[in-house]
Amino acid sequence: MTSVTRGHVSPYTAFDRTSWRDLARGSELPLDADELASLASLGDRIDLDEVATVYLPLARLVHLHLQASRRLWAAQTDFLGASTDKVPFVVAVAGSVAVGKSTTARLIQVLLSHAPGSPRVDLVTTDGFLLPNAVLESRGILDRKGFPESYDRRALLRFLADVKSGRGEVEAPTYSHQSYDVRPERQMVDRPDVLVLEGLNVLQAGSRSDGRVPEVFLSDYFDFSVYVDATEADVQGWYVERFLALRRTAFQDTAAYFHRFASLSDEEAVATAQRIWATVNGPNLRTNIAPTRSRARLVLQKAADHSVRRVLLRKV
Repeated sequence: MTSVTRGHVSPYTAFDRTSWRDLARGSELPLDADELASLASLGDRIDLDEVATVYLPLARLVHLHLQASRRLWAAQTDFLGASTDKVPFVVAVAGSVAVGKSTTARLIQVLLSHAPGSPRVDLVTTDGFLLPNAVLESRGILDRKGFPESYDRRALLRFLADVKSGRGEVEAPTYSHQSYDVRPERQMVDRPDVLVLEGLNVLQAGSRSDGRVPEVFLSDYFDFSVYVDATEADVQGWYVERFLALRRTAFQDTAAYFHRFASLSDEEAVATAQRIWATVNGPNLRTNIAPTRSRARLVLQKAADHSVRRVLLRKV
């Protein structure tokens, strides 16, 4: 563990794998290999040892912050002499396409739900807040899906504001990766103890359509935030691997949006995935996603084999 990186004092304290794992020494892992397999995203190689080394200490740290927020709420309520309802503790998980942020978010949800007191933890992804394909097509930006302008950012901000206001039964839209479009079904969020919000755009500041700086950012409502990090070369390789795996599985469904890719040869599939990365995912990562890394409370730095090699925790 060190507070110095790249030869200068850093706002983060850095942990190697051993020192980070030691923070959860003595804790039992509340899931087995089959349960882990159901949580891991396609192509995200992870085992129980990695969960014990990285994600169990992370869940314990988030639970520590949750408990502290509850104590602060109780003290403030006592100070004000008025009863106020507790509001959900919001954890944001950000990172590139194919970096493993969905697996991270699911693990946080499951591990936190087994923490002392068994808090109720909901998970919402920002994919549901993407504009429908018909709208993206009408605006000529279907090929920029995932970029800030492809989201209904006002609806996402309103959703999070309602959740943090303590409103019950707040609806979140949902998304189908099979149809590559938003679905009519809605997910109901009804005052959970913890809300995990996962997506490419959760830490982005950005500007409004009129060019002005927004008065409120999503991050204003976060109690804890995680950025899943890796070199672009590694993430691009993982994206290509995942594309090839999808070609053999989900793309085989004739109803799938990307079924047209199912018949590609290996060489054609690799070339297609690399083209998509070069024109969409890579530029979005460099321009909109990676610059938000420094806004996270905690950064998980991954190696080429998907394992987390270092954890950076912002100093309190």
